[in-house]
Amino acid sequence: MKLKRIGVDLAKQVFQLHGVDSHEQAVCRKQLKRSQMLDFFRRLEPCTVAMEACGSAHYWARELRTLGHEARLIAPQFVKPYVKSGKNDANDAEAICEAASRPSMRYVEVKSAEQQAGQALHRIRSRLIRARTALVNEIRGLLGEFGLVESRHGIAATRRLAQTALDAQNGLPGQMRELLAELRGELDEHDARLSRLDDMIRRQAREDERVGRLMQVEGIGPITATALVSAVGDARQFRSARQFAAWLGLVPRQHSSGGKERLGSINKRGDTYLRTLLIHGARAVFRHCQDKADRRSQWLRQLVCRRNPNIATVALANKNARIVWAILSRGEGYRPS
Repeated sequence: MKLKRIGVDLAKQVFQLHGVDSHEQAVCRKQLKRSQMLDFFRRLEPCTVAMEACGSAHYWARELRTLGHEARLIAPQFVKPYVKSGKNDANDAEAICEAASRPSMRYVEVKSAEQQAGQALHRIRSRLIRARTALVNEIRGLLGEFGLVESRHGIAATRRLAQTALDAQNGLPGQMRELLAELRGELDEHDARLSRLDDMIRRQAREDERVGRLMQVEGIGPITATALVSAVGDARQFRSARQFAAWLGLVPRQHSSGGKERLGSINKRGDTYLRTLLIHGARAVFRHCQDKADRRSQWLRQLVCRRNPNIATVALANKNARIVWAILSRGEGYRPS
């Protein structure tokens, strides 16, 4: 069977295919089980295979490229307009195939296994931080019910509060002391796990020269740099620095019409985790720019005089994102002004 393009609706066990020939006529509509996928595409002549960028899509794209096919991933929001009727697997596969035929369609870059491993590291670390924060709040809330309150916030203050509650003669019931000791041990376990993950991030930062180049930018440390490299690789899938910043959700939302440009707040599209890291890094730079005389610090101080500090922080994050694109896509080092 000679196919020009195939749309694949991915799932865990049953996959729906929709293929067209060189005349754009549908000649293949079938379901495949997971165990049949690679055997089916191994027998086909090389063609374009389009899939939604969803769970397991990058794995299947790598496998299909190994078999000689041109695998393309499309963001789900770009596929939805091509669904002709009710949602089912056959209609979704047809919509994916139709979307891939558009010459102006934008595709998601296929990630390598190393990139996905790097992203998994950051996802696990982020989850542990949320769990540790919830545990700290639980400890403070429980001790507050017994009149034990710490005015200062943070993990170190909570750890001191728990230790003081265990050591002092404060009328804390014996059962509560046992529970508090378990909670403190759980907090120590979270800290140890996070320390191991941070060691892995620092090791990646030492081994990857791209991460080292990104870390030269003010406001970008090993966590942000490794997260960026894991997410975008060499960033050459973006045509310009502004497109990269827009992908991160750091450009203003537009509502323009009739030649009149109307710009609103940042659109917050794209990866929330990356955008948050860049903004936090920019906020750290903002706090230390008052005593510096370099051009970036002068620009930031002048911007603060005109706009809100939060707006200035996002503007610096936007600038850093564009610098990141230039460093990664051109293979250059950072040249501070």
